[in-house]
Amino acid sequence: MLVLIGVLLVVLGFALRLNPLVVVTVAGIVTGFLGHLSVTAILNAFGNGFASSRSVTLFVLVLPVIGLIERFGLQEQGRRLIARLDGLTTGRLLVIYQFIRQVSSALGLASINGPAALVRPLIYPMAEGAAERRFGRALPEPMRERVKAFSASADTVGQFFGEDIFVAIGSILLITGFVDTTYHLKLDALDVALWAIPTAICAYVIHGTRLYLLDRRLGRMAEAAGISGRTDRTEAREAGR
Repeated sequence: MLVLIGVLLVVLGFALRLNPLVVVTVAGIVTGFLGHLSVTAILNAFGNGFASSRSVTLFVLVLPVIGLIERFGLQEQGRRLIARLDGLTTGRLLVIYQFIRQVSSALGLASINGPAALVRPLIYPMAEGAAERRFGRALPEPMRERVKAFSASADTVGQFFGEDIFVAIGSILLITGFVDTTYHLKLDALDVALWAIPTAICAYVIHGTRLYLLDRRLGRMAEAAGISGRTDRTEAREAGR
């Protein structure tokens, strides 16, 4: 039971908001010593863990590319595109993106987009630009943070519930392997993927509704902040006149 002290160290480190990398490293070293592992065995465990999860570090290659395209005006181009699409509000844009994210993840293409690769440099600026076009001015900080949060949630929910439909995803293989080795039951990966479809549909409907209602929430926040923005319906009535 002493080896569980490493888990306690992780919980305490995260609760104290210490550096996650340092916390996990110290917890791993302490756990290794409590498990009577040698220094060489502990270093081998760290090396094997890094080698098996080295795809996690691919963001180091992506970040310079994102920095370059942002430097040369990707966000500005996204805002200009949104300015030309009068009927595309912040909520509607995020509903469409969540659908694209969920379908692409279900097809095994979860790595082609994401928070760092697409949401931060393009989707969020477009969502913010749609809100700024609606209210006719730059958004105050609370509204900007709200748009950021919902932009990230559209990506997260779309990937989380979409990728389980793909048969070869690691989570499905982990479930089938765990059930087979622990309970000695044969669980077909295709059955798990098929049963993930109703869950994905429910997730899209529930969170898609929240995204669609985001426009109303932004309108209430704008009223509370004293921003006199015109809604799409008002603009349509004025254009009809």
